[in-house]
Amino acid sequence: QVHLVESGGGWVQPGDSLILSCVASGDTDSIYTVAWFRQAPGKERIFVALITWTGGLTTYEPSVRGRVTVSKDNAVNTVYLRMNSLKPEDTAVYFCAATQQRGLMSARTTDYDNWGQGTQVTVSS
Repeated sequence: QVHLVESGGGWVQPGDSLILSCVASGDTDSIYTVAWFRQAPGKERIFVALITWTGGLTTYEPSVRGRVTVSKDNAVNTVYLRMNSLKPEDTAVYFCAATQQRGLMSARTTDYDNWGQGTQVTVSS
């Protein structure tokens, strides 16, 4: 099993940048992909970006491409999500999730078995 803990959320102003962290522990050698999702109040949890744990392949949700960068540091078992030019509509709880299924790079929440508790990001002036 993989345990995930997100951090780095908070209140920021429009146009600011923020870096979220997702630290993995447990059976990290079995991780294939780590993904970021977000959930705004009253809305579905949606895909933001993902990165493969070993190869570093990335995929982004088209609406955030260019403003968001996902990266990893395997030495500290951490995946990062850097978000630039933040907008009020980026306000959400951000979750990281991991799958141990080899070859899976998915934007579907149902494909991930391991989830963090989430970190709140609020973008407001």
